[in-house]
Amino acid sequence: MADNNKVKIWIQLADASNPIALSIAPDEEENYRKAEELVNTLWKKWMTRFGGESADVLGRVAFQFARLYLEAYGENREVNEFLTDLDKKLDALLGSED
Repeated sequence: MADNNKVKIWIQLADASNPIALSIAPDEEENYRKAEELVNTLWKKWMTRFGGESADVLGRVAFQFARLYLEAYGENREVNEFLTDLDKKLDALLGSED
């Protein structure tokens, strides 16, 4: 797979000494930049609030985003199950055969 349509970006998380280099599709850059901003904003807020070691605070941030991801994943799964069930009921009402 050719990387012809990829762009190279660097993101800086917290106070890490080395930025992270990534090769991504150009249309993904906005989401990567937003994610970088969200992580850094929460890290700065919690560094002020909790203090301590930067790595510990970054661990808290990672945990928070993982928790939110799992919460959203569960909600999406419930919605998908509901829509699948609704689709089956509508098919039965309309006499559709799949």
